[in-house]
Amino acid sequence: MSVTRNTRHTIRHSQAVAKPSPRTAPPTTTAPSTAPYRSSLFWRAVEAVASVVDHRIGWDRLPVPLGLLTLLGLRTTLRKQNLYDTSQLPATDLPPLPAPSVNHLVERTADGSYNDLSEPRMGMAGSRFGRNIPLDAITPATPSDVLTPNPREVSRRVLTRDELIPASAVNSLVAAWIQFMIRDWFSHGTKPDQEPWEVPLRADDPWPERPMRILRTPLDPTRPPGADLPQTRINVNSHWWDASQIYGNSAEEQALVRSHTGGKLAVLADGRLPIPDGMNPATVPGFWIGLEMMRTLFTLEHNAICDRLLADFPDWTDQELFSRARLVNAALIAKIHTVEWTPAIISHPTTKVALRANWFGVAGERVHRLFGRISNSEVLSGIPGGPTDQYGVPYALTEEFVAVYRMHPLIRDDWQLRAAADDALLRDCTFRELAGPDALVLADKISMADLFYSFGTLPPGLVTLHNFPKFLQEYLRPDGHLQDLAATDILRSRELGVPRYNEFRRLLHLAPARDFTELTDNPEWAAEIESLYGDIEQVDLEVGMFAERRPQGFAFSDTAFRIFILMASRRLNSDRFFTEYYTPAVYTQAGLDWVQDNSMASVLLRHYPALRPAMAATVNAFEPWRRTGQ
Repeated sequence: MSVTRNTRHTIRHSQAVAKPSPRTAPPTTTAPSTAPYRSSLFWRAVEAVASVVDHRIGWDRLPVPLGLLTLLGLRTTLRKQNLYDTSQLPATDLPPLPAPSVNHLVERTADGSYNDLSEPRMGMAGSRFGRNIPLDAITPATPSDVLTPNPREVSRRVLTRDELIPASAVNSLVAAWIQFMIRDWFSHGTKPDQEPWEVPLRADDPWPERPMRILRTPLDPTRPPGADLPQTRINVNSHWWDASQIYGNSAEEQALVRSHTGGKLAVLADGRLPIPDGMNPATVPGFWIGLEMMRTLFTLEHNAICDRLLADFPDWTDQELFSRARLVNAALIAKIHTVEWTPAIISHPTTKVALRANWFGVAGERVHRLFGRISNSEVLSGIPGGPTDQYGVPYALTEEFVAVYRMHPLIRDDWQLRAAADDALLRDCTFRELAGPDALVLADKISMADLFYSFGTLPPGLVTLHNFPKFLQEYLRPDGHLQDLAATDILRSRELGVPRYNEFRRLLHLAPARDFTELTDNPEWAAEIESLYGDIEQVDLEVGMFAERRPQGFAFSDTAFRIFILMASRRLNSDRFFTEYYTPAVYTQAGLDWVQDNSMASVLLRHYPALRPAMAATVNAFEPWRRTGQ
């Protein structure tokens, strides 16, 4: 391995401050387990009991300790039976990567390469999505399957919102946050308008174009021509939880957002973000004010981390400060998602404990703060700082993970923007005014503090039927394409070979719905779905998830939650920067303390102290805030 002066200095200086033991020093190599996943006799017994109990009673109807043990058993089963590797399928145009350097021990790369030093391509931008279903269960994207029943009719008849159905236990920051996360995790990219899917329309459909055209998902460029293989697609983003939505997915993108001074990202004097040449976010489909708010907040947080690190390491270079601040910022974002966002949106008593245990272990945060890790077990002491494990399959986000994160009903159509100081109405607007280029115009007129206050005091929509934002059913993309995003969501899962609802449940070890009345406890919905599909086996995954009974406190379905059980922990387990390399030698002690001591609330208040009165009684920043005028 080549060693640069900066890398030697970085490791030596951070270890000196951290007073390392062999545990805190970064290993020079890592070989996370990709052997077939095996569990102990105890966990095999827990698996067997968990499956029976879940089918007969339901994990959500059990007391918290039993519910938690059941979820742990279900996760073990999913780890063994629902991780499938597409990287082992034949591929072309994959030139070898150089051997890792010592720099890779302490820095995330721009494109996500070298996270796994033994398989440097694992999870990098441009690598394939994995699957949570057997590869032979991936349905081919034939026109009859993709277009039946008509996705536009599904959109109009069972997804259209007549009136907002609110998720009253959370605020609209949950909607902004999840799109912020998705921009980090996955994107299939865009394809030129060639051979789009053509969706026929009824005579009474007001859609202005006939037929409706929906762009196809780009094909896998590494797939051998003419190969008879299961369909695969490429993730143009890094698969890792590395905050690439802030830092970019290439060296070129990263250079555009950096200030190149003191490790910091570029920020204007008024606290807004500049628009680099050739990188206007408003030209990217899906851009809206919520995304800009989160991007701004965590850009400012990166710069605050740089200031903290500079206080301890005044002779560090711009690159050293940047790379360590990125590690800390990405870890803080992962922690907020794990122990704040997810428990807020699925606020069942058992899931609250389970999700915090992913980070702190069942021993809890207090024990973690007092003693650190007390065991190598993720169950007792959480995942961060523990061993890296791929559970027998190289890490990748999956197409099924993408499918269950289609949560557009969270977004409101109507927004009342108010002043944080006194709750005065500043502007009454629709989502159309918050999206695309108009979002940046709005950001110049309404302060970030007032925008965050408005989101914090408005409920989002519930992820359910008849609650899809009307604006997104008539969404004019920046590239000029008019899109019904509800119809597109339905078509996408079919196109990408994600099974329909009943088969999806079978493959995730859940009982399928025997008929339409068993699918949902709403008789009107059951009748609507039956008239649309006719055959219960044809019900789309999204429609079934939106229709089914939700566990207590859930803003989305239990079926979607099964993918969360598996993939939420996998994103941490597989990443050496959250596991073996989550040490003072890599992060610095100041960096680890920053992650431990901060939350979404503290981040908001650090950069927008005017929010303090509204958040005074708030425990979780994703729960409703106090209206200052009341």
